[in-house]
Amino acid sequence: MTKQTMSAANVATDVVVIGGGTAGFGAAVAAGRQGLSVCLLEAGPKIGGVMAFCPGMPWGGAFPCDTIIGGLMQELSDRLAAMSPPAAEKRSCALENFGPEIQYDHDIATLTMFEMLEEANVDLRLNATALKPRMEGRRIAGIEFCDRHGLQVITPKIVIDCSGDGDISAKAGVPYRLGDDSGNMMGVSLTFSMENANWDQVFAEEDPYFQRQAAKGISEGRLHQDLSKLYLMKGFHRDTVFCNSVVIRGIDGTDPQAVSRATQEGRRRCLQMAQFLCRDVPGFEAARMSNLGPTVGVRETRKLEGMIQISGTDLAKGTKFPDGIVCCDNPIDDVMRSSDEMSHDAIVASGSYYTLPFRALVPRKIENLMFAGRILSADPVAFASVRGMPQCMAMGQATGVAAAQVIHDETTVQQVDTNAVITKLQAQGVKGLAGETLMSA
Repeated sequence: MTKQTMSAANVATDVVVIGGGTAGFGAAVAAGRQGLSVCLLEAGPKIGGVMAFCPGMPWGGAFPCDTIIGGLMQELSDRLAAMSPPAAEKRSCALENFGPEIQYDHDIATLTMFEMLEEANVDLRLNATALKPRMEGRRIAGIEFCDRHGLQVITPKIVIDCSGDGDISAKAGVPYRLGDDSGNMMGVSLTFSMENANWDQVFAEEDPYFQRQAAKGISEGRLHQDLSKLYLMKGFHRDTVFCNSVVIRGIDGTDPQAVSRATQEGRRRCLQMAQFLCRDVPGFEAARMSNLGPTVGVRETRKLEGMIQISGTDLAKGTKFPDGIVCCDNPIDDVMRSSDEMSHDAIVASGSYYTLPFRALVPRKIENLMFAGRILSADPVAFASVRGMPQCMAMGQATGVAAAQVIHDETTVQQVDTNAVITKLQAQGVKGLAGETLMSA
């Protein structure tokens, strides 16, 4: 299919991927590499999702049992690490119960992701918002979207919703739940970095969360009361500190006005915190704030109903599903759902892991729709563990591979040969599937 055809008002394609975060990136690259024509619709001006909203956020959860999950996540990190100077490296996480993570140069990582999409011949459309599906029975016959040229329609064989909020899936009739059993959603965050901080002084504290200084700032009215723990991590570049502390509670991430209000409130709290660090925490005296996120990062909104719902009990047992498509051992990373409490509680025993089933990415009825990322089918406890960026990228990769299998077999997503999908994922370097034991790299 030529570029001229793809730029027409009515677009035909094998696969449309909605959302250019880590899940959408994985889905689009994987489908494109299977020889499919792929159109990726991203509502914003940049791919990366959380990487775009929270520049500097490390890729945590990439090393269950100290082993890289493989696949596109490994390929991307290997490309970055092989650069001169290296643009990524494996480091220990500063947070309790988290294993190692991948720190990286945000801008170079984004550039590399763009290049990988180009290599896979993906038709990437930035600033293109998916509006609604056009249904024909149990199939999505078209997706209405808009860009600066107005309303357009894309007619795909397969739709992969990686939008984070699952708007298209919900409008197509997929049941969903918002937040936990009471409707509480995790707090949204605005992140920033402090440049020219002295690592040796900043991280000399025995308290990893700087609670003594935070308590003083709160008591004096110079810090918001929700900042009783300061989440400060070494950034990728020397003497840069990534600050993931400012959380705004009670925000419905599907409400644009609420997100706008939270973003402005977050900016105020970030500036307040940056000023506090420079005055009260040794090592920040000459530092300055940079990389303030353009909008708040949303952790949780809709969780769609799939053929199976992953539960916290499944995870605690270290369940390795027969249709597992990615490994994980993340703790229950629950962030201010209904109070100012935050948890990083281990969910599996040390040395164990679980897998995410492909069926959690497939609706029960719509025959040509899959979803990946933080809209997967999971209960609140399981969701708090499975939502890491590496797992989202691997979910996307699995749906991209499955799309080719569905089209080849002329079947539905519910009937896809998951054994064939897993075999292809293993051939692409995804580790720990189908009884394979994780081995340290």
